[in-house]
Amino acid sequence: MKRKSERRPSWAAAPPCSRRCSSSSQGVKKSRSSTSQELHNLDQRDDLYLDITDRLCFAILYSRPKSSSNIHYFCIDNELEYENFYADFGPLNLAMVYRYCCKINKKLKSITMLRKKIIHFTGPDQRKQANAAFLIGCYMVIYLGKTPEEAYRILMFGDTSYIPFRDAAYGSCNFYITLLDCFYAVKKAMQYDFFNFNSFNLDEYEYYEKAENGDLNWIIPDRFLAFCGPHSRTRLESGYHQHSPEAYIPYFKNHNVTTIIRLNKRMYDAKRFTNAGFDHYDLFFADGSTPTDAIVKEFLDICENAEGAIAVHCKAGLGRTGTLIACYIMKHYRMTATETIAWVRICRPGSVIGPQQQFLMMKQASLWMEGDYFRQKLRGQENGKHRAAVSKLLLAVDDISINGVENQDKQEPELYSDDDEINGVTQGDRLRALKSRRQSKPNAIPLTVILQSSVQSCKTSEPNISGSAGITKRTTRSASRKSSFKSPSISRTKTVLR
Repeated sequence: MKRKSERRPSWAAAPPCSRRCSSSSQGVKKSRSSTSQELHNLDQRDDLYLDITDRLCFAILYSRPKSSSNIHYFCIDNELEYENFYADFGPLNLAMVYRYCCKINKKLKSITMLRKKIIHFTGPDQRKQANAAFLIGCYMVIYLGKTPEEAYRILMFGDTSYIPFRDAAYGSCNFYITLLDCFYAVKKAMQYDFFNFNSFNLDEYEYYEKAENGDLNWIIPDRFLAFCGPHSRTRLESGYHQHSPEAYIPYFKNHNVTTIIRLNKRMYDAKRFTNAGFDHYDLFFADGSTPTDAIVKEFLDICENAEGAIAVHCKAGLGRTGTLIACYIMKHYRMTATETIAWVRICRPGSVIGPQQQFLMMKQASLWMEGDYFRQKLRGQENGKHRAAVSKLLLAVDDISINGVENQDKQEPELYSDDDEINGVTQGDRLRALKSRRQSKPNAIPLTVILQSSVQSCKTSEPNISGSAGITKRTTRSASRKSSFKSPSISRTKTVLR
C-alpha cells in the first residue's frame, strides 16, 4: 500500500490491482466547519482496484485519473444513468447493460488499445458505485462465463461493500435486493432465454419504454409484455401520456399478443380490444396492494391457457403488473422472489413496489410447489409443450384450477378510475406522471404513427389508424385471419377456463 504522495504522478504505470491504495490528499487544513471535515474525511478514503481479467480492471477512485500510454480509464457514471422515481437508484435497465457490454467488447478489441490496461472507474457516489459494479458484474456473467458467486466475490474484495437497491415507493424502505440477486437474475434469464444479446433490439427497447411511445417492456420475450394502462383516448393530460387501445393494437398484432389482462379499474371499454380479436380479462385489485390467492390462481390459469403472448397492465404497469408476472416466473422457472424482482426491474425499472415485495417472498415456497406439481403432470407431453393439453389437465387438478368462478355477462358500467382515494391520486398516477415528465420529448412522434409504421414495414396489408371506419375494416380482416381469436360477438371479459 502506498500513500498518494508516494506514488508517481500522472498515473504513468498500471496501479496494483486487487488491493487498496490510499488517496489521502496532502495539505488539507483542519477546520471546525463540518463541511470542511466531511471533505477531509472524503479525501481520506481509499482508492480500490480490482482485476477482472489480465486487461480489464474495475476501480473506485476518489480523484479523477488520467489515461496514459499503457492505461485507458473510462467512466459511465454520467453516461448510463438510472432515472429514478423517488429514492430508487437502480439497477440499470437491460438496454444499459447491453450498451455497457458492447462498450467493453469494443475497447478490448480495439487495435489502438491492444496493449493497454482498460480500467472502468467510478467515483465517490455510492449509488453510482452500485450501478457500476452491477454493470461489470453482468459483463462477467454474460461474457466471461463467471458464476454469480464468482462475479460477486471479485467485486466484494476485502471489506468492499455496495449499497443494496430499493423499490420505487415514496418513503422509507425495508426490503432490498443485492448485486448477487441481480447476477443470479441475469444468469437465469440467460439460461431460460429471456434475453439474447445477439438478437437484442436496442432501438426498439429504448423507444417503446418511453412514456410518450407506449411505455411497454417485454419481461419474457414473446410471452409477457408489461405496459402502462390505456385510456379512452390518446392525449397528454396533467403530465400523463395517455394512449387509447387502438394505439397498441397494431404493435400487439405484429408481436403475436393474443391476451390482455387489466388489473386496474376501467379506463377504457374492453370491447375495443375484444372487437379487434383479443381476449381480455379483468382482475382488479387496489393500487399499491397485493393480490388475493384467488386472483393469483386466476392470473396463472389465464396465462397457462393463452396461445400467444400476454400483455398485462395496471395503471402505471409497474406494481400490480410486475407482481403477477413475477408470480408466473417463480412458478414456472423456479426463480427466487429476489431474483425475480431483480429481473423484472432490469427489464422495467420501478416494478414491484412496497408490500408487493414481501408478498412475493411469502408466495415463493407455494409457487415453487405448484410449479413442481404442474411440471410433473406435464412430463411426458410431446416436446414438453403443454399449450394444447393444459386446459384439460387443469380441469383435472383441483388445487391448480379455478373452482368454477366466473363473471356474469352483463353490460359494463360507466368508465371510472381507481377511486380508493377519491380526493387524491393513487400510486400509479404519481409513478406514471413522473415517468412522463422525465422522458417526454417535445418533438416526439405520436405512438399511433410509429406503431402504424412498424406494422406496415412488416405487413403492408395492415390498414392505417384513421378513424372508426378504418378500425372496423382492420379488425374484421384480422379476425378472419386468426382462427384462434373468438368471434367479436362473444364476450371475452370472463375469467374462466376455456
